[in-house]
Amino acid sequence: MIRFGPAGIPLSCKGRTLRDGIADIHHLGLTAMEIQFIKVNPLSRLAMDEEVAKSPRDLLQQLVVTVGNNGAVGTQPTLAMLTSPLKRRDNVTTISTSLAKDYSDLQQTKALARALDVDLTLHAPYYVDFFGSDEARERSQRQIQWAAVLAEGLGARMVMTHLGFYGAVGHDQSIEAIMQIVQDLSTWLSQYSKGTVRLGIEPSGHPDVFGSQQEVLELVRRVKGTVPILNLPHLAAREGKTFEKPEDLDPVLQEFLRASGGSLYLNFSGVEIYRPGEFRLTPIKRGTVRFDPLAELLAERDYDATVISSSPLLEHDAMYMKVLYERALTRRWMKKHSPPPAPAARPKAIAPIPSKRKPSARPPSRPRPSASRSHGRPKGRSARRARKHKHPEGRRHAARHR
Repeated sequence: MIRFGPAGIPLSCKGRTLRDGIADIHHLGLTAMEIQFIKVNPLSRLAMDEEVAKSPRDLLQQLVVTVGNNGAVGTQPTLAMLTSPLKRRDNVTTISTSLAKDYSDLQQTKALARALDVDLTLHAPYYVDFFGSDEARERSQRQIQWAAVLAEGLGARMVMTHLGFYGAVGHDQSIEAIMQIVQDLSTWLSQYSKGTVRLGIEPSGHPDVFGSQQEVLELVRRVKGTVPILNLPHLAAREGKTFEKPEDLDPVLQEFLRASGGSLYLNFSGVEIYRPGEFRLTPIKRGTVRFDPLAELLAERDYDATVISSSPLLEHDAMYMKVLYERALTRRWMKKHSPPPAPAARPKAIAPIPSKRKPSARPPSRPRPSASRSHGRPKGRSARRARKHKHPEGRRHAARHR
């Protein structure tokens, strides 16, 4: 099954809440949505007296992500931490976001998405730095974990992220330097969500950021529980390719398909490439990378794929990609089920039809008067005088002038 959807709340949605966006996506005929968890606003405080003996997930108007005992700040979220009753002197870390106010709000959104058959995924904050200082690495890890807590509450099946700039680490040592961090995140995510949420690794179009095609595929092969994200505009900007033909795109598609275990997750938009590392996402019709070759490949086989529109037009380009895919699917069906053309029959020689009309007899020509008969006719003045005498008026006129 191929699903299409936008990266965020549709632009045409009148309401700006997450549930309004899911309902609008369903009304547009789309079946997927990538939730954008962009900004994180954490707040740490001590548990209030009225919150003691209550579960963190039962608090109203509060999204608790970690709990630390005896005033200490919590390290990483666990199911036991978020379901155990609060105690005095517990340090509670909450986040404020427009996605939901509390855990009951998350459950309502989850129920709506399942009822409308809208597949949800969540993108973690974009600013992460796993190659920097210890503080930056720990902060990035906390942000991805908090995003995973929201994803599990919303029923999203994946949390995707970039991994940051190389920094002082060279390209050759980048996978070795980051593999243990990604392994720890994947293991924690599998335990917290009980295997329902996976970690997606997204490529980057900037050459100074971790995320070339080979780096993403190699990291996913080494770390269990991770999924590669096929972001074609970023790969095109990084490698300087346009993927004009299906033959150019098919090897890339097959590599990501094998690494992901049979299910594809794609991000697509138009892209304008100025020089290596400098590009801009555009609407699909204005970009240098076309969706038509990808639509032809997706229509050739029964893929299990999700295609997300990350262009500035969001749901408009998601619907446009769906139309292109349906056209390619129709051409494939007609080619497969159309009857074979009938062999051309040789034209038969047509015999001339005899005419039934009898040839008419030619009437005999009248004989011309002989020259001897014309000698007795009057000529000149005498002829005119003879004609006057024949006509009555001529005879009276002649008699009057005599």
